[in-house]
Amino acid sequence: MFGKASHVGPLELRKQLLIAESELNRARLSQEWQTMRHDARDLAHRAKTIAAWASSAALLVAGVTALRRGPSAPRTAKSSWFHKILNAARLASAIWLAFRPRGEKEEHK
Repeated sequence: MFGKASHVGPLELRKQLLIAESELNRARLSQEWQTMRHDARDLAHRAKTIAAWASSAALLVAGVTALRRGPSAPRTAKSSWFHKILNAARLASAIWLAFRPRGEKEEHK
């Protein structure tokens, strides 16, 4: 066997080389596809995080604006302490809703 010449022709060698190259290309394509899917998932997670922060910030700004807004019509009497407490509770509620800890389900989606 060692002294015998191989009967594999150049076309057969070329065919085997092309098959091997094709397998390498398939493996590379599969790896790139997995990387792209991971990057898309990461981008979607970042977008959800940014949207959550933007929503929280908008809610906080709306709460502060509502609290700082003056009366719509001039009043002759001062506002009562009850109205001040109610406005403070509204602001505290808006802040709590904006910055409360989210559930685990929302974090991992």
